[in-house]
Formats: sequence, structure tokens, C-alpha cells
Amino acid sequence: MFKHLDKLLNRSTGLTAATALFSLMFLTLVDVIGRKFFNNSVPGGLELTEILMVIVIFGALPLVSWRGEHVVFDSLDPWVPDWLKGMQARAVHLVSAGVFGFLARLMMMRAERFAEYGDTTVHLQVSIAPVAWIMAGLLLVTALIHLLFVFKPPGDPGHTGIPASGDPS
Repeated sequence: MFKHLDKLLNRSTGLTAATALFSLMFLTLVDVIGRKFFNNSVPGGLELTEILMVIVIFGALPLVSWRGEHVVFDSLDPWVPDWLKGMQARAVHLVSAGVFGFLARLMMMRAERFAEYGDTTVHLQVSIAPVAWIMAGLLLVTALIHLLFVFKPPGDPGHTGIPASGDPS
């Protein structure tokens, strides 16, 4: 199951984030060339950059959570007993699931408000609501990943967030 979920996340959120990052690099290249040689930048380039950055950051969140690649404060780990590390990891995943779920709900409320008011970007007049819905969806996926790890048996392949007994990770 975890192998299939890994493939699904890589092919969906990973590919989306990678494509957005490449698009961002290409947009920057075209914008710089346009300003340098033609004294004209890409119309709406800043707005496109902002939208692409949202897709890169929020698209990577589920993968970062799935792979356990967060910034970790582990200065006290040498003093935490092995039997407590599994419970500690589950507690951290539970809190993370709650926080990401709460943020997803807030973003859903914001997306609804954007859609209701018809908010758009200033220059290109692109609707902001779909971007906020994408953010909410990716936050929800991240919350579900953390929730999955709360109930995942220790030592199962697919993630290193919950150490098996005696496992130093």
C-alpha cells in the first residue's frame, strides 16, 4: 500500500511542483531576457510568479511529509528513551495532522470568500479562488498523510517517521 501511495504522490504532487518550478525558471529567464534586450518585461510576470510559487511550495508539502524531510529539532533525542520515541513520533504526527487540517479548513473558507467576491489578480485578472482551493486541497492531503502515520505500525516500509523498536531514526 505504501509503495503505491509513494508512486501516486510522486506522480501527482511531485510532478506538479516540479513542473511549476520549471515554469517559474523559464518565466524568469524570459522576463530577464525581455527586460535586458527588449526593455520590456513579461506582462503579469509577478502575478504568475506568485501563483507558481504557491504551487511549488504547497505541492511539495505532501511529499515532504511523506518522506519525513521536515526540519527536525532533535537536540534532546540522545536523552529520550527508545520506547518513548515511537509515541513521540505519533504525537507529533497527530499534532501535525490537526494543524494542517485546521489550515486546510481556513484556506477553504478563504477560497469560498474569494469566489464569492470574485477576487482576481490585478494585472492579468486571473481568479484567485482556484489557487486558494489548490492550496486547501494540498494542505488536506498533507494532513491525511500525517494522520496515516499516526496509525501506521512501526517498522512498516514507506516512511521513517515512526521508528521501530530500537530503530535510531
